[in-house]
Amino acid sequence: MHINSFRIKNFRRLKDAYVTLDKETTIFVGANNSGKTSATHVFPLFLGNQRGRFQLYDFTADCWDLFNQFDPETDDPESGLPRITLDLWFTVDEGNLHRIVDLIPSLEWDGQPVGVRLEYMPRDPTSLLANFHESLNNIHSQALHPGSRYKPWPENLTDYLTRRLRNEYVIRYSVLDYDLCDSSGLPLGNYLPHVLGFSDSGTAKKVESLIRVDFLSAQRHLTDADSHGRAEELSKRLSRFYTRNLEKRNDDIAAFDAIMESEEKLNAHFANVFGPTLDKLTQLGYPGLTNPSLVIKASFNPESILNTSARIHYALPSTGLEAGSTTGATLPDHYNGLGFKNLIYMVVEVLDFHHAWTEAEDEIPPIHLVMIEEPEAHLHAQLQQVFVRKIRDILPETSPDFTTQMIVTTHSSHVIYESNFEPIRYFKRSGPDGNILHSDVRNLSTFHNNEEQGTRDFIRRYLKLTHCDLFFADAAILVEGNVERLLIPLIIHNSVRELRACHLTIMELGGAFAHKFKSLLEFLGLTTLVITDLDSVHGEDQEDPPQKAGSSCMTTTPKAITSNETLRTWLPSTGEVKQLLALSDKDKCPPGEDGSPGRVRIAYQTEHAVVWANGHQELAGRTFEEAFALENMEWCQDESQRELGLVIPNSSSFSLKDLHGAIYNRVKTFDKTAFALGLIAKDPSSWSAPRYIVEGLQWLTSELVLDSEPLAARDDLREFGEE
Repeated sequence: MHINSFRIKNFRRLKDAYVTLDKETTIFVGANNSGKTSATHVFPLFLGNQRGRFQLYDFTADCWDLFNQFDPETDDPESGLPRITLDLWFTVDEGNLHRIVDLIPSLEWDGQPVGVRLEYMPRDPTSLLANFHESLNNIHSQALHPGSRYKPWPENLTDYLTRRLRNEYVIRYSVLDYDLCDSSGLPLGNYLPHVLGFSDSGTAKKVESLIRVDFLSAQRHLTDADSHGRAEELSKRLSRFYTRNLEKRNDDIAAFDAIMESEEKLNAHFANVFGPTLDKLTQLGYPGLTNPSLVIKASFNPESILNTSARIHYALPSTGLEAGSTTGATLPDHYNGLGFKNLIYMVVEVLDFHHAWTEAEDEIPPIHLVMIEEPEAHLHAQLQQVFVRKIRDILPETSPDFTTQMIVTTHSSHVIYESNFEPIRYFKRSGPDGNILHSDVRNLSTFHNNEEQGTRDFIRRYLKLTHCDLFFADAAILVEGNVERLLIPLIIHNSVRELRACHLTIMELGGAFAHKFKSLLEFLGLTTLVITDLDSVHGEDQEDPPQKAGSSCMTTTPKAITSNETLRTWLPSTGEVKQLLALSDKDKCPPGEDGSPGRVRIAYQTEHAVVWANGHQELAGRTFEEAFALENMEWCQDESQRELGLVIPNSSSFSLKDLHGAIYNRVKTFDKTAFALGLIAKDPSSWSAPRYIVEGLQWLTSELVLDSEPLAARDDLREFGEE
């Protein structure tokens, strides 16, 4: 038995989020503040030891207005007041049928997924409104002196519920009929789920008997030498683990025999050392007692020994110590790296969760749901890569009727790329309604199943090899080559400073491969700027003098076409250079199939006015380097810039047409990486970035809705040696 999906409504950023779960491990990814943690925190609030401890701020932001706009005269109190909903759908095996008898929707049930709805809702809407109005009436009875700044409580219904939410709201449980819901579990038509009861009835216990929820927070508070906050040593954590799970029973004769022997020997030692002193103390007498005597005795138990007297040590590899040896050189636990301690801590916690689940006094729930938040904290890259795969290996085996499902939230590319696409759930800020305070969830197993294998394998290998952070970025920038990858951050710093406050991932793909990411980027709905080259070449019907079709040529060549696959097959899906140069900015970012604004824009070399000597002409470069030279003609031809490789000998005697041709020939053979590194060494204010890149970055700025004014003055954004 396991959870195959759940739906959350009106909880924090998750206005209406549908999430499917892998039977073993599901990985939640997404940019900061995209709702990953909210999707895990909702479970203990409905099912765990925090059940019912909601706050008004747990409702999505638009619900606050709904509370205040509610009109008791015209609105239905039963349906008009917002509620938080969690729908759970289970796949049930034969061994657990007896557990879900109360959740079977009808006699026609034939093994379909079993659903239960948990709603945090008003216990009695009419009574809630009456109590609210009573509180309002109390305000009018208060005599406030004129000009008082005091605002009596409550100002509105939202203000009332900030204090009274838990008095007025309660969890209600209902059964969902799979046959009366759509494929994502939403009820069809006028179907109303059958109500089982509220959280103060026996229904809560029946539902919670199916699932145990444990949460391993990212804040693990391990001791660090530089930390002055709350610390928890690994040894103490192991002590608590021992207390609950290891050899702690009364029939552990060997352990108690060792402890009693230690007590007897230590008591004899105490009697010998403290005897004379204690004899003198007995001579003082004590009112009400006759000749009292004092004895110091040791009292041991396994928990206190591990907590106060035993410590984790690390045996040095060079000592050759055998397992279990008590001799040789060892180091206390605080001498080992924080990453290794963190790994041990998480393993112990998960084992502790598992033992607490399997050793429950009541009937063991068939599902153990373990939430692990940001396991990458303090783990180096190699451990991050294997963590998800190895964490399950350490769990003891259980009966097939019982299942441990893990949900891992992460910002680490090393964690997710050890898996294929199937277990990844991508949380995207701004849901389909366009509200930036909402999030949408994309199931990458759907992308995996619908995408052709060749493209899917290429994307997976590329992401795994480069460890790029595509799934955690605010936007992606796909660039042509190494030069653009090196220079884009510098161009952003120099020309589009607002973007420095964003998390951008820059992916070097080239025009021949960028289009392979088309389906994935569209599936994710990720804002993307594709920066590529015109790559003009001769066409089949080239005029005199005859040229080999497909050989490179200048952009001014009549009937030139592009060899760039991204331009030909993705955006803007045309091959003629003349047409590409004539396209408007709107054509470079076409709308989606449903008419929504485009999320992907193409940027390539465009024509602009170039002046040299007495010449003046609208020209476009074929590549980044050529476009840069045309944009900075005077600067690039200055002898002081010779190390960049763009200086043409005797260029002052060239016409504009001849100099353009010479630059075109030069950039075909010179060292582009050396050019990029040389440019980084120059004063960035002395040269201008190619216009097509700046225009693309400005579009990206507008899409990310950034306020540029405060960013310009921020001291923490200084970089590249800026003062």
